This record gives sequence, structure tokens and C-alpha cells, in this order.
Amino acid sequence: MNIFRKQNVKTYLGEDIKFSRTLSAFDLVAMGVGAVIGTGIFILPGTVAATTAGPGVSLSFLIAAVICVLSGMCYAEFASSIPVAGSAYSYGNIIYGEITGWLMGWALILEYMLAVATVAAGWSSYFTSFIKPFGVTIPKAFSGPFNPKGGVYFDLVAVVVIILISLLLAHGLKSSIKINNLAVIIKISIILIFIFVGLQFIKPANYHPFLPYKFSGVFRGATTVFFAFLGFDVVSSSAAEVKKPQKNMQIGIIGTLAVAVVLYMGVSLVLTGMVNYKDLNIANPVSFALEYVHQNWVAELLSLGAMIGMATMMLTMIYSSSRLIYAMARDGLLPHIFSKIDPKSKAPQLSLLAVTIIIALGAAFFSVEQLTNLVSFGTLFAFTLVSFGILKLRKRTNISNEGFKVPGYPIVPIISGLFCILMMCQLNADVYLLAAIWLVIGLIIYFAYGYKHSQLTNKD
Repeated sequence: MNIFRKQNVKTYLGEDIKFSRTLSAFDLVAMGVGAVIGTGIFILPGTVAATTAGPGVSLSFLIAAVICVLSGMCYAEFASSIPVAGSAYSYGNIIYGEITGWLMGWALILEYMLAVATVAAGWSSYFTSFIKPFGVTIPKAFSGPFNPKGGVYFDLVAVVVIILISLLLAHGLKSSIKINNLAVIIKISIILIFIFVGLQFIKPANYHPFLPYKFSGVFRGATTVFFAFLGFDVVSSSAAEVKKPQKNMQIGIIGTLAVAVVLYMGVSLVLTGMVNYKDLNIANPVSFALEYVHQNWVAELLSLGAMIGMATMMLTMIYSSSRLIYAMARDGLLPHIFSKIDPKSKAPQLSLLAVTIIIALGAAFFSVEQLTNLVSFGTLFAFTLVSFGILKLRKRTNISNEGFKVPGYPIVPIISGLFCILMMCQLNADVYLLAAIWLVIGLIIYFAYGYKHSQLTNKD
């Protein structure tokens, strides 16, 4: 039994030729920003400032972004060298071997699907609050996760929004990306409105002391806000559908992180200038700051921005999940039927359907708050192996790369991998237990089904 057998890049390129290469660099940045910038931008700057970093929280975001850029550059080199669907799963299959690639993909399934289910539940809460002033209410039985004692059976709004986004994706990537791009522009505009309005109410005295918890507080803050940047890796899932991937993938990944850090730092600086950092340890610090300076209309606008932000994140993650399932089925590790590409939409419709059903059921019946840290585990697990994978990639003489290469090789990939391990160490102990259970389930599926049905079995 050879569980470390490796896939051939040419095989993947031959399979993925069925996709249409329609995505530009701008589309990729919009997709990445759609995944990274969510409700966290309205919450994290305030709570981290109050508890950990003070006004220096903006530096925490900068440090976290730098760490993410290290991993981002590793993803960019892989996407440039191996422009195929499946992101870290496909990279792992080619570089480490099938069993490692499968576990990386299995971890990413956890990241993508659980993230969407969690955000869908949050979107449902925002939407319910948004329609309340208009006299519209959701029946209690359909207003939240399964809780029969409380008279609640499933979250109808969460299910509906997931289905609507999936229907949009089913029409084809081109139209979905146009709507996503518009939504991201609106979301960024709302954030910029907050920044420009807030600038008028900054009191320089609020910046003193700038580092009340010393620089060690800034670093502790960086470990917390690091997770606000996760999601940029979904850009690499689209490599098979990108025009000039050797050029555009690096722009998409690094551009996403650049836009994100500017927005996070901008909100942080304005927020801590408007209100003393000690008063920001609340659930909605940005809305509180606007109401504090009597700018309630912007606070209402932020609710709309939050809903749009969560919708773009769900669109990107559902899209990435469907491409991941497609890639695993393409290799035979999941039923091959999920790798079929619809000739009209140029999309894997059955894998999209499977993803939609699983995510909708998760969002409808389960309270996933206690599992959100698993999203971070799945991401960091893949980040670590992708970072160290650059060392193996450079040794492969049969893989050419005329595009982006990580500067400072081999130091930068090693530092990136070590930072990812450090971030994993920040997670709670119970997360490791749940993650271990998830990976064991993945191994059972691989040995019971995947290994026997793998395309590579016929080549052994």
C-alpha cells in the first residue's frame, strides 16, 4: 500500500482544462476581500484595544498582516507553479503525496463549510434585527438552531440565504463574480464612510498612552487579530479559472491582504481616536462610537455593510468548497460524479449541490459557536504544510514556474511555517480533540473508499 504516491501536474492541468479562464486580478482581490472582511472589522478593533493593545491595536493588525503575507507568498508561488483547482489539497497531493493531500483537503472542508454555516447564522441574526423596524418578524419555530424545549426547530433565514447564494453560483462564475465585485465595493465604501466620518470626531487625547499595555500587549493583540485575516487562501482555489495565473494569482493573494490591513488599521485608528480605548470592550464598539458622537445614521449603514460583508464571505467560501469537492472527486477520493463539469455554466454543479445541502443542514440545526475555533485549526494546518511545502516544490525539476517566487528562500517559508505552528498553539485544548476526531474520520473515509477508488490506484 503506497499512501504517499504523488499526482502529476500535467494530469491536473488536463482535467481542469474544462473550466473557463475568466477571472482577472481585480476579481481575485474582490473575492479575497469578500472572504476576509466580515463583521470582525466592526468588533475586533474595539475589544482588542480595550483588553490587550490599547490604541496600539492598529500595530497588532499590521504585525498579523505581515505574518499572513508570509503564508500568502507561499500560496502565491504554489498557485503560480501549479495553477489547478483544489488549492492546498492539490498542492499537497503533488508535493507530499496522496494521504497528506487528502488530510489537507479534509481540513479545508472543515474550514470552508463550518465558516459558512457560522456566518449564515450570524447573517440570520442581523437580518432579523434589520427587518424588525418594518414590523416583519420570523416565526419563533424557524428563528434559530434546533432547540425543541425553546420552541425553535431550525433557522429558516440561514438556509434561505445559503440556497440563494448557491443558486447564484449555479448560474455560472462570471455573473456571480460581477455581483460579488459590486457587493465588495459597497462594503468597502461603507467602511470608508465610517473612517471619513469618524475622522471628524477624533480627540488626540484618546491616543495617550498609545501603548498602555506595552509592546508585549501589541504582540498579544496580533495573535488575536491574526484570525481576522484568514480566508485569503480561498483565492488559490480559483487558479484553474484565472486568466494569466502566473501573474494574477500573486496580485490576488497579496492584494487581498494589502486592502484588508489598510481597512483594519484605518478602522482601528479612527475608533480609538473617537472613544477612549477603555470604553470599547463591548459587543458593538463601532456602533457605540458612532452613537457616542450622535452619528446614528452611519451606525444603521454599518448594519447593512455587515450583512453585505457576510454575504460576500459566504459566496466565496461556498464557491471554494465546491471546487475543493470537485478536486477530490476528480482524483477519485470522493465519488467521481462530483467532478462532472456542466457544459453550459462551466461549473461542477453536483459538487455545488452537495456543499449547499451540507452547509444548509449545519446552519439550520446546529449551534456552531463552540466550533468556530476549528475553522482556524483547519486553515493553520493547511498554511503550515503549504509553507514548508515550498522547500519541496523548489526541488522538483519537473515543475516549472515562470511567475511569482517567494523571496528570501528558504528562510521566509520556514519562518512562515513556524509562525503558523505558533498560532496553532494559541488555540484551546478542546479544539485539538475535536480536530483529531475530524482527521480520524477523514482517515477512515480515505482507507475505506478513497485509496481503492483513487486514479493513482490504476497506475500503481
